[in-house]
Amino acid sequence: MFAAGPAFAADRTAEVQEETSTRTLYLTLIQQARADGRARAALAYLDDFDRKHPDDPQARVLRVNCLLDLGQVDAARTALGHIPGNDRSGAALAVRGHVLAAEGQWAQAATQYAAASQASPADAFITNALGYARLRAGQTAEAVETLRAAHDLAPGDEVVRNNLVLALTLNGRLGEADALLSGMTDAKAKSQLRQQVAGEAARIAAAGSGIKVAGS
Repeated sequence: MFAAGPAFAADRTAEVQEETSTRTLYLTLIQQARADGRARAALAYLDDFDRKHPDDPQARVLRVNCLLDLGQVDAARTALGHIPGNDRSGAALAVRGHVLAAEGQWAQAATQYAAASQASPADAFITNALGYARLRAGQTAEAVETLRAAHDLAPGDEVVRNNLVLALTLNGRLGEADALLSGMTDAKAKSQLRQQVAGEAARIAAAGSGIKVAGS
């Protein structure tokens, strides 16, 4: 009687492990291309990846994000349709928020980000996106608290810090905004950032949503 069953099972386990490792490496390559600002290359890699791993949830999210990186909002909306509506993962909820934000639907984006934050409460960048969406939706007080939470999660991230400075500025809490910038030792860079924040605050106020720049 042959005792080949366990050997076959071991071979299949090794095959699955190798396939999983290859998939992980490929997705890492795609993510790195996107992080490097090479969204078109990332999309090309995704096309190849999809042939080998069709209907991969992470790849679907990456495709939408790459299209948004390229400003192809309509294509991103179409690609979003391939993510099942019952996918309530933090990544899927967040990317729905990204598309809505790109379309300027800030209140709806905030709703998606809030759900994403509940699914992934320790993700500083989802919390940051929620805070900014609330800011753009005119919910400035809520935006400050949300962005404070994001800053607590990622205290060294400049984008999160700058969004919090912006929210505080729009709330008229200029002393608190300035205190956040106290760690900047480059006076010129600090001055430039203050100007950028002031300009962005004015732009957001001009866009509407009931927001006014402090002192205006």
